[in-house]
Amino acid sequence: MVSNGPWRLEVHDHGPEWREQEEGPFLLTFQRLFFAMCRLDSFPMAELEDRLRNNRNSTLLHQILQQHETTGAELLDDLYNALGEVLRSEDSPMCYKNYFLLSGENITLAENVAIISEGTTGLVTWEAALYFAEWAMENPEVFNCRTILELGSGIGLAGIAICKTCNLKRYTFSDCHPNVLKQLRKNIIRNNLQIDSDIWNPKKCGVEVKSNNGSEEIRRPKVSVVHLDWGEIAQEQISELQSDIIIATDIIYDPEVVLCLVSLLEKLLVATPDGKMKTNSVVYLASTIRNPETYHQCKMELDKIGIEYHTMKGPATEVFPYNRCTKIELLKLYYGT
Repeated sequence: MVSNGPWRLEVHDHGPEWREQEEGPFLLTFQRLFFAMCRLDSFPMAELEDRLRNNRNSTLLHQILQQHETTGAELLDDLYNALGEVLRSEDSPMCYKNYFLLSGENITLAENVAIISEGTTGLVTWEAALYFAEWAMENPEVFNCRTILELGSGIGLAGIAICKTCNLKRYTFSDCHPNVLKQLRKNIIRNNLQIDSDIWNPKKCGVEVKSNNGSEEIRRPKVSVVHLDWGEIAQEQISELQSDIIIATDIIYDPEVVLCLVSLLEKLLVATPDGKMKTNSVVYLASTIRNPETYHQCKMELDKIGIEYHTMKGPATEVFPYNRCTKIELLKLYYGT
């Protein structure tokens, strides 16, 4: 057997000769799933078994286990160290997940192991956030030189991905749960984004950030994190949060939450308290449709207040590992004329 580059294999097995067998995409799939700490049942084990059965002398399994050595990247060593720390921590509620971008960069997030913890679902990354991040990276012109407000940011996957790959003017993360906001700030700093505040800096957050010689700071947008309670928001805060684009992912899951969301969107899309002057803001709402009735209710409530919407085509390029059979819909909302 001869290795011909990091991904190409040339196999000799006393029979037919396979030249330059392309294993790259398959190995990359294992890498992405491993670093994102996906469930084992999401790994393509059946395909792996079939490949190994048909090619007994293949070094495929060895490459999967040793893939970090072929990259020569110091970054992957750091990721392995982070994973090792998690594995050494007994009963740790947190884990580190790493999501790779097509640019070669990665997003590192500290997430909770449990889906629901500390009274919130906001400490894990949900599929609609991954879906929308993929769409945003395919459509960077939508966000070019724009100000962005994200509702229900959670631990920050969508916003961090957009900040790393799109040319923005400003990005505002928001959430209401104090523990979510705390973890969100740490994740933002962990990914070399600078929060516009003297209170939350790397040393005070206990997050180590590598020096990038200022190259990233030049092209990164201004970032802020705000506490936002949808049911208790003053007109003054509405004015401060005015943005060109509003985004939200996986926030339609409860009828009461839907009513608060629609009420907030009405306030954000109207520039004055009397409602005479409408803004030019648009909203992108990505939702995993778990309960069709609740999702339909949201659309009905939008109709009642004159917010129009249409369905956008989803992302074509698979970047992040998640269940592609999940039904996710992306809506573009704007205030009707």
